[in-house]
Amino acid sequence: MPPSVKALGQARPSGAGIAPQACCCSLGAVRRRLPILAWLPNYSMQWLKMDFIAGLSVGLTVIPQALAYAEVAGLPPQYGLYSAFMGCFVYFFLGTSRDVTLGPTAIMSLLVSFYTFHEPAYAVLLAFLSGCIQLAMGFLCLGFLLDFISCPVIKGFTSAAAVTIGFGQIKNLLGLQHIPRQFFLQVYHTFCNIGETRVGDAVLGLVCMVLLLVLKLMRDHVPPVHPEMPPGVRLSHSLVWTATTARNALVVSFAALVAYSFEVTGYQPFVLTGEIAKGLPPVRTPPFSVTTANGTVSFTEMVQDMGAGLAVVPLMGLLESIAVAKSFASQNNYRIDANQELLAIGLTNVLGSLVSSYPVTGSFGRTAVNSHSGVCTPAGGLVTGVLVLLSLDYLTSLFFYIPKSALAAVIIMAVAPLFDTKIVGTLWHVKRLDLLPLCVTFLLCFWEVQYGILAGTLVSMLILLHSVARPKMQVSEGPVLVLQPASGLHFPAVEALREVILSRALEASPPRCAVLECTHICSIDYTVVLGLGELLEDFHKQGVTLAFVGLQVPVLRVLLSADLKGVQYFSTLEEAEKYLKQEPGTQPYNISEDSVPEHKVALLKA
Repeated sequence: MPPSVKALGQARPSGAGIAPQACCCSLGAVRRRLPILAWLPNYSMQWLKMDFIAGLSVGLTVIPQALAYAEVAGLPPQYGLYSAFMGCFVYFFLGTSRDVTLGPTAIMSLLVSFYTFHEPAYAVLLAFLSGCIQLAMGFLCLGFLLDFISCPVIKGFTSAAAVTIGFGQIKNLLGLQHIPRQFFLQVYHTFCNIGETRVGDAVLGLVCMVLLLVLKLMRDHVPPVHPEMPPGVRLSHSLVWTATTARNALVVSFAALVAYSFEVTGYQPFVLTGEIAKGLPPVRTPPFSVTTANGTVSFTEMVQDMGAGLAVVPLMGLLESIAVAKSFASQNNYRIDANQELLAIGLTNVLGSLVSSYPVTGSFGRTAVNSHSGVCTPAGGLVTGVLVLLSLDYLTSLFFYIPKSALAAVIIMAVAPLFDTKIVGTLWHVKRLDLLPLCVTFLLCFWEVQYGILAGTLVSMLILLHSVARPKMQVSEGPVLVLQPASGLHFPAVEALREVILSRALEASPPRCAVLECTHICSIDYTVVLGLGELLEDFHKQGVTLAFVGLQVPVLRVLLSADLKGVQYFSTLEEAEKYLKQEPGTQPYNISEDSVPEHKVALLKA
């Protein structure tokens, strides 16, 4: 790693990427919506140098990846490049993370292939509509909805996506033709046609995979550069770091050079990418209708055709991008604004649709390259964006010679880390029940992505609701029954609480008093109040007492409003047990404002 990158720990701005705190003045609101105003006044030549290096590194990574991901999306190669530059410019103004790079990713490309039928018009319209939905969620501060998609569901989806994407590239790696895109049919036809493997494509693809793996291992094991090293050693380290960082571009260039050499001799053993539309994409509105051989498909029909994709694509795009941003913010000690990130990615997709982009999101792999290259601010994205535009304007004729097997190798090596081999063992030791949503999501995603995500989320919600409806309770037996819910008390749990108290206290012989320890209960609803009222009546009929301990102010406020009869509560469990055992010197508080302790009266009136 270059010395300048190693010294970044001191050079990086502590405020870069940190969303400004909300304040009452209009300037604070503007700075919150335009995070660029937080770091631009302090921009320096040192930051410019580091941003340029990082932007160049990401640019050399994204160009071959964009061409490859367009193949995953089922679109012509140029659409990958069309999708790779708008996020760089939008995030420069609106992003709250210095590390994140927006653009085409393997997972979003897979989703696009599912919902757009390999039609560019559908893909561009999906980008526009996804952006509108994401913008609306940002303005309405609905980012919290993403919290309901649990980690096992995310891991199940990404692992299934890695298998689907990776196996989908086997046909290109082996040079097989006419393989369907549906996963199960793809598996079947790939094995049926394995005898038609083109030796040239298979050999080149495997060589590219080995080169990418070796370069990645070299990158991971390059020792840090120290200032006391001789200049020659530092230079060699810098060259190795540059080569391993730009390994995708190097390997694809190598493969294209090999293919061109064969082309010159008049023999071509590889399947090539072929013609790519030259020049920059035209700026135009998204296609709100499309003309086919069977007539014109209206906007309404296009929306109906995309169906669940209008929910899955924007949500998964936000989830992936925010997960990447939070991961690197935690790693590099700064904070992001999740709702601002929604606005950034939403505007990227809306504006991207004007230049024929398909939906994009934050890329973990390229963000890692950006971070490790020493980026200081989102300005590094400007270099990446300009590099993509230059490649569109001047290099598309050279992309003709890129073998599809080389791009397949790039994709397979990019998605391999998405398959988490350790998650099953981790969940087995941490909480085995979480394996259920993981497996449900993983298996159903091979059928339909939306069914996998929906089913996994529903299973996670059921597990969550079960813990709410049947909270764990600590029960202490003795002359007085002491029962303490280990979590909050909500209306689905009332019946379970009632059954435990009735069976342990009133159905005992003889019936005994009980104490409900409410330390962990911070709020109750009307159904809970009704249930407690019925319990108090049952205890009164049996001639015993149900007492309360540790009532918090919100709970006291609700009980006061409900005007329950016969409620007695104590400050401590010892006082309650002493009173219920008929020991002298202890009196309960009755539920009326006059009997509430003074410090709680002040809180109740606050």
